This record gives sequence, C-alpha cells and structure tokens, in this order.
Amino acid sequence: MGARKRAVDGLSILRSTGAMMDWTRRLPPDLPAFEAMAHAARAALPAPYADLAAGVALRVEDFADAAMLEALEIDSPFALTGLYDGIPLTEKSVMDQPHGPDVIWLFRRPILEEWADRGNITLGALIAHVFVHEFAHHVGWSDADIAAIDRWWE
Repeated sequence: MGARKRAVDGLSILRSTGAMMDWTRRLPPDLPAFEAMAHAARAALPAPYADLAAGVALRVEDFADAAMLEALEIDSPFALTGLYDGIPLTEKSVMDQPHGPDVIWLFRRPILEEWADRGNITLGALIAHVFVHEFAHHVGWSDADIAAIDRWWE
C-alpha cells in the first residue's frame, strides 16, 4: 500500500504543478504555425548556406498532392514528409530556361505523424531535419550522400 500511495501522491504533485499536460485538449500546430517553424529552421542555417536557402521558395501543405505522389510512385500520402522540386545547383546551367523557382515542400501531417511515432525529438528539430534534407538536394546531394552522414532512421 505504501508504494501505491507514493505513486498516487507523485501524480498529484505533477498535476498540481502543471508538469503533466492534458494531451486530449492539445492541438498540433496549424499550417501557419508550422510554416513559421520551417522559416525559423531556414533562418538558423549558417552564413554560407543561408544565402543559398533564401533563393529557394518554401511551401508547407498538409499533404503532397496526388500528382506528386504519383510521380514518385508513393501510395500513402503519409510516406512523404518533404520534397525538393527544382534543379540542383550542381546541375544548373546558364542555358536552362527557368520553369519557376526551386521549391522545398514540407508536408505537415506526415511530419506530425513521424514526430508522434518517434516521441524522442522536438517537433522543431524534426521540421529542421526535413528542411535540411531537402535543402541538401538543392545543393546537389543525393539521398545516398545524405545517408552517409545522417543516419536519421537509426
């Protein structure tokens, strides 16, 4: 009985100090708040990369659209957290006709799903990770190049 009483008392302390959060009433960040977190990740890049990143459009949507998923042969919209759409700097030529700005897409719902599944990282850190991964494609890195230095899935 003594151990059980201590556990109940500990729960009471957590509740009374506000250290315990009622997650049933918490809502995930909406698109504007999520986008602000993505812009903060871009702003945090060190100087040599910040200028390059400023030239890339940043778009945040709940999910990738059907055309993106089909082009990438992805069945589930939850399987794509981000996408770089553009010509990597290592492949650009003065002869290229621009088709529009290079874009880094971040998809809120799949990122939130991964964040909830992981449970060991802040949402801001995960958003920054996905942004930096997609930005690495902009500067010409392949998925294999990125995986060689960033073993995120482990």
